[in-house]
Amino acid sequence: MRTLKTLEGISDGKLYDIDDYVKADTCGCNGCYTCCHQVGDLVELTPFDAYEIVSHLNVSFDALLGDKLALQKNNKLMLPYLKMVGETQQCSFLNGEGRCSIHGQRPNICRLFPLGRVYENDDFKYFLQVGTCVMPNLEEIKVSEWIGIVNYNENKTFILTWYKLLKALNFRLKFVYDEAELEEINQYVLDTFYRIEVKEGEDFYTAFFRVLPEAKERLGIL
Repeated sequence: MRTLKTLEGISDGKLYDIDDYVKADTCGCNGCYTCCHQVGDLVELTPFDAYEIVSHLNVSFDALLGDKLALQKNNKLMLPYLKMVGETQQCSFLNGEGRCSIHGQRPNICRLFPLGRVYENDDFKYFLQVGTCVMPNLEEIKVSEWIGIVNYNENKTFILTWYKLLKALNFRLKFVYDEAELEEINQYVLDTFYRIEVKEGEDFYTAFFRVLPEAKERLGIL
C-alpha cells in the first residue's frame, strides 16, 4: 500500500493492492441499497460482466437489452449499462426486498464499491471512495475478500486488456465522422464481445482472447 497523490478529496489518500486491508466492509449493508439508485450512467458493463449475467440467468444478451440493460453512448462509443427503473431510478436487478437478484454475478463496478480503480503503468490499484457509502462504520477487510472475484489474475488481465482496447478505440473514433461507419463499429463491438460465443471447453477469458486479434485488426487498433 502506498500514498495516493491524485484523486484528492474523493479518496482516503492511499492506493491498495489485492492483498491489502481497507475499511470498505459494510457488513451486509443491513437492508440498505442506496448505492443501487441513480447510477445508470456509472455502471458500464464489460463483456465479462454481461457474460456472467446472461449465463446465470440463462438468457441472451439481447433479451436483457431494454429490460435490464440500456445502451448508452459515451463520446462515440455505444456500450451497455445497468438500467435504472421507477420513480426512484433503482437498478432493474433489485428485487422486491431491495436485494440484488444477481449478487453473485453482479458487475465488477458494483463489486468494488466503495472502492474504485486507478490505472497507471499498465496496471491498476484500488482506492477508497470517501463519503460515497452511507453506512456509518465500515469495517476493515482484505481487498480480495471484499471483491470476491474467482480467478482474479485472469480477470485482472482481461480488465487491463479491455481498458486499453477501449482507450485505443475511443481515440480511433475521434477521427470517424460518418454516422453509418460509427454505427457499424459499435455494432461490431457488441456482436464480437458482448454476444461472444464461448465454445465447448472454453471459459470466457479463452474466448475473449481468441477473438481479440481479429477484432483489433478489424477495428484498426494496434
